[in-house]
Amino acid sequence: MINQKGFTLIEVMITVVIVGILSAIAYPSYTSFVTKSGRSEGVAAVMRVSNLQEQYYMDNRSFAEDMTKLGLSEPFLTESGYYSVDSVGTTSYTITATAAGSQATRDTTCATITLTSVGIKGPSKECW
Repeated sequence: MINQKGFTLIEVMITVVIVGILSAIAYPSYTSFVTKSGRSEGVAAVMRVSNLQEQYYMDNRSFAEDMTKLGLSEPFLTESGYYSVDSVGTTSYTITATAAGSQATRDTTCATITLTSVGIKGPSKECW
């Protein structure tokens, strides 16, 4: 009797199918996670600018009309560059974070994240 070692073609095909099924399940989950993590960077930046606007208002009795008065660059980009953040208004403000780069193509649902001086968050609850 000859003792042969190795895999049969059927065993290899079954393994390839199992890896394919696992990949089909894991990849969409991964991309969703990456999108949401990028979105959290945009939300954090909006909240940071909001806090700076409120501090500026306490000192000057008006909101800053440009980001440089808040000590930020114009335009203000988040740490990873996923969002560009801008704030407009002097008697009230609207802060808008606009998705940039790869985040803009990944996250079409929340391409912009907004917050007003009265606390209205946009565009949807899902983005926050």
